[in-house]
Amino acid sequence: MSRLKALFEITKELEGVLNQPITSTNREAIIEQINLLIEKRGSLMDDVIPPFSEEEKMIGKKLVIMNEAIQSKMVEVLNVLKVEMKQLKKQKKSNHNYINPYKDVRTMDGMFMDSKK
Repeated sequence: MSRLKALFEITKELEGVLNQPITSTNREAIIEQINLLIEKRGSLMDDVIPPFSEEEKMIGKKLVIMNEAIQSKMVEVLNVLKVEMKQLKKQKKSNHNYINPYKDVRTMDGMFMDSKK
């Protein structure tokens, strides 16, 4: 019984961390917490093997519901990070273009040969 209760507690803690507002100042700490909790949760899931009692089945149903909510939150966090990375990349390119605006301009300086005589 304790194996599912421990898994339930870790899952509940993970859900709580994901429900926190993620800002640029606390993003790194939250991602580290998420990774740590996912690793703990994975090791606990390896220990869960049948047969299950009725109480364990009820906890399992709650875990499935919580897991769906966690997955949707994780996808949301990932999408926010992707958008911010694109913005950062675009800003970096704009800064480089501002510093050296003629870097990508290709000019054909050379001699013109007229074929008519």
